[in-house]
Amino acid sequence: MLSTMSGAGDPESIAHIIQVALAPAFLLSGLATLLNVFSTRLGRVADKVDTLSSDLIGAGPDEAAALARRLAYLRRRSLLLDLAVVLASFGGMLTGIAVLTLFVGALRDASAASVLFVCFGLALVCTILAILAFLTEILLAGRGVRIAAAPNGRRTE
Repeated sequence: MLSTMSGAGDPESIAHIIQVALAPAFLLSGLATLLNVFSTRLGRVADKVDTLSSDLIGAGPDEAAALARRLAYLRRRSLLLDLAVVLASFGGMLTGIAVLTLFVGALRDASAASVLFVCFGLALVCTILAILAFLTEILLAGRGVRIAAAPNGRRTE
Protein backbone atom coordinates (compact mmCIF):
# COMPACT_ATOMS: atom_id res chain seq x y z
CA MET A 1 0.00 0.00 0.00
CA LEU A 2 2.65 2.51 1.02
CA SER A 3 5.28 1.27 -1.41
CA THR A 4 3.13 2.29 -4.36
CA MET A 5 2.92 5.92 -3.24
CA SER A 6 4.83 8.36 -5.34
CA GLY A 7 6.72 11.15 -3.64
CA ALA A 8 6.74 9.61 -0.17
CA GLY A 9 8.53 12.70 1.13
CA ASP A 10 5.80 15.22 0.25
CA PRO A 11 3.56 16.56 3.04
CA GLU A 12 0.41 14.82 1.80
CA SER A 13 2.14 11.45 1.76
CA ILE A 14 3.59 12.04 5.21
CA ALA A 15 0.14 12.98 6.53
CA HIS A 16 -1.36 9.83 5.00
CA ILE A 17 1.31 7.60 6.54
CA ILE A 18 0.70 9.12 9.96
CA GLN A 19 -3.08 8.66 9.56
CA VAL A 20 -2.58 4.98 8.73
CA ALA A 21 -0.13 4.54 11.60
CA LEU A 22 -2.49 6.21 14.09
CA ALA A 23 -5.43 3.96 13.23
CA PRO A 24 -4.40 1.40 15.92
CA ALA A 25 -4.64 4.15 18.56
CA PHE A 26 -8.13 2.90 19.40
CA LEU A 27 -6.77 -0.57 20.11
CA LEU A 28 -3.94 0.86 22.19
CA SER A 29 -6.30 3.04 24.24
CA GLY A 30 -8.55 0.02 24.85
CA LEU A 31 -5.56 -2.03 25.95
CA ALA A 32 -4.41 0.80 28.20
CA THR A 33 -7.84 0.86 29.82
CA LEU A 34 -7.68 -2.89 30.37
CA LEU A 35 -4.21 -2.61 31.88
CA ASN A 36 -5.50 0.07 34.23
CA VAL A 37 -8.34 -2.22 35.32
CA PHE A 38 -5.97 -5.14 35.80
CA SER A 39 -3.52 -3.14 37.88
CA THR A 40 -6.33 -1.71 40.02
CA ARG A 41 -7.66 -5.21 40.64
CA LEU A 42 -4.17 -6.45 41.50
CA GLY A 43 -3.88 -3.60 43.99
CA ARG A 44 -7.14 -4.69 45.60
CA VAL A 45 -5.89 -8.27 45.78
CA ALA A 46 -2.68 -7.03 47.40
CA ASP A 47 -4.68 -5.07 49.98
CA LYS A 48 -6.74 -8.17 50.80
CA VAL A 49 -3.57 -10.25 51.11
CA ASP A 50 -2.12 -7.71 53.54
CA THR A 51 -5.28 -7.76 55.64
CA LEU A 52 -5.54 -11.54 55.68
CA SER A 53 -1.85 -11.96 56.44
CA SER A 54 -2.13 -9.70 59.48
CA ASP A 55 -5.32 -11.53 60.58
CA LEU A 56 -3.50 -14.85 60.25
CA ILE A 57 -0.96 -13.91 62.92
CA GLY A 58 -3.42 -14.05 65.84
CA ALA A 59 -5.84 -16.60 64.39
CA GLY A 60 -6.79 -19.92 65.95
CA PRO A 61 -6.40 -23.20 64.04
CA ASP A 62 -9.87 -23.20 62.45
CA GLU A 63 -9.70 -19.54 61.51
CA ALA A 64 -6.13 -19.97 60.22
CA ALA A 65 -7.28 -22.76 57.89
CA ALA A 66 -10.07 -20.56 56.50
CA LEU A 67 -7.66 -17.64 56.05
CA ALA A 68 -5.14 -19.93 54.32
CA ARG A 69 -7.86 -21.01 51.84
CA ARG A 70 -8.68 -17.37 51.13
CA LEU A 71 -4.98 -16.59 50.64
CA ALA A 72 -4.68 -19.51 48.19
CA TYR A 73 -7.65 -18.10 46.29
CA LEU A 74 -5.98 -14.68 46.16
CA ARG A 75 -2.75 -16.27 44.88
CA ARG A 76 -4.72 -17.82 42.00
CA ARG A 77 -6.36 -14.47 41.26
CA SER A 78 -2.98 -12.72 41.18
CA LEU A 79 -1.67 -15.33 38.73
CA LEU A 80 -4.67 -14.82 36.45
CA LEU A 81 -4.24 -11.05 36.65
CA ASP A 82 -0.57 -11.46 35.76
CA LEU A 83 -1.56 -13.54 32.73
CA ALA A 84 -4.08 -10.89 31.68
CA VAL A 85 -1.46 -8.14 32.05
CA VAL A 86 1.10 -10.12 30.05
CA LEU A 87 -1.36 -10.78 27.22
CA ALA A 88 -2.63 -7.17 27.09
CA SER A 89 0.92 -5.82 27.28
CA PHE A 90 2.11 -8.08 24.50
CA GLY A 91 -0.93 -7.05 22.46
CA GLY A 92 0.00 -3.40 23.00
CA MET A 93 3.66 -4.01 22.21
CA LEU A 94 2.82 -5.97 19.06
CA THR A 95 0.43 -3.22 17.95
CA GLY A 96 3.18 -0.66 18.50
CA ILE A 97 5.70 -2.82 16.66
CA ALA A 98 3.27 -3.28 13.76
CA VAL A 99 2.74 0.47 13.50
CA LEU A 100 6.49 1.09 13.80
CA THR A 101 7.13 -1.46 11.05
CA LEU A 102 4.60 0.26 8.83
CA PHE A 103 6.15 3.60 9.64
CA VAL A 104 9.76 2.52 9.07
CA GLY A 105 8.75 0.78 5.83
CA ALA A 106 7.28 4.03 4.56
CA LEU A 107 10.31 5.96 5.76
CA ARG A 108 12.61 3.66 3.84
CA ASP A 109 10.79 4.55 0.63
CA ALA A 110 10.97 8.27 1.39
CA SER A 111 13.65 10.23 -0.38
CA ALA A 112 14.44 12.39 2.66
CA ALA A 113 13.47 11.78 6.29
CA SER A 114 11.82 14.71 8.00
CA VAL A 115 11.71 15.76 11.63
CA LEU A 116 8.10 14.61 11.67
CA PHE A 117 9.09 11.06 10.85
CA VAL A 118 11.80 11.03 13.50
CA CYS A 119 9.53 12.44 16.22
CA PHE A 120 6.68 10.05 15.44
CA GLY A 121 8.99 7.05 15.21
CA LEU A 122 10.58 7.90 18.56
CA ALA A 123 7.11 8.31 20.07
CA LEU A 124 6.23 4.78 18.95
CA VAL A 125 9.46 3.36 20.36
CA CYS A 126 8.84 5.14 23.68
CA THR A 127 5.29 3.76 23.80
CA ILE A 128 6.52 0.21 23.23
CA LEU A 129 9.18 0.60 25.93
CA ALA A 130 6.66 2.13 28.35
CA ILE A 131 4.35 -0.86 27.91
CA LEU A 132 7.30 -3.19 28.50
CA ALA A 133 8.28 -1.29 31.66
CA PHE A 134 4.68 -1.43 32.92
CA LEU A 135 4.55 -5.16 32.24
CA THR A 136 7.74 -5.70 34.23
CA GLU A 137 6.48 -3.62 37.15
CA ILE A 138 3.09 -5.33 37.34
CA LEU A 139 4.73 -8.76 37.24
CA LEU A 140 6.96 -7.73 40.15
CA ALA A 141 3.91 -6.51 42.06
CA GLY A 142 2.08 -9.78 41.40
CA ARG A 143 5.09 -11.75 42.58
CA GLY A 144 5.10 -9.72 45.79
CA VAL A 145 1.42 -10.50 46.34
CA ARG A 146 2.02 -14.22 45.88
CA ILE A 147 4.98 -14.19 48.27
CA ALA A 148 2.89 -12.39 50.90
CA ALA A 149 -0.03 -14.77 50.33
CA ALA A 150 2.10 -17.91 50.53
CA PRO A 151 1.56 -20.13 53.56
CA ASN A 152 4.29 -19.67 56.18
CA GLY A 153 6.07 -17.13 53.98
CA ARG A 154 7.15 -19.79 51.44
CA ARG A 155 7.79 -18.70 47.91
CA THR A 156 5.23 -20.12 45.52
CA GLU A 157 5.42 -18.88 41.96
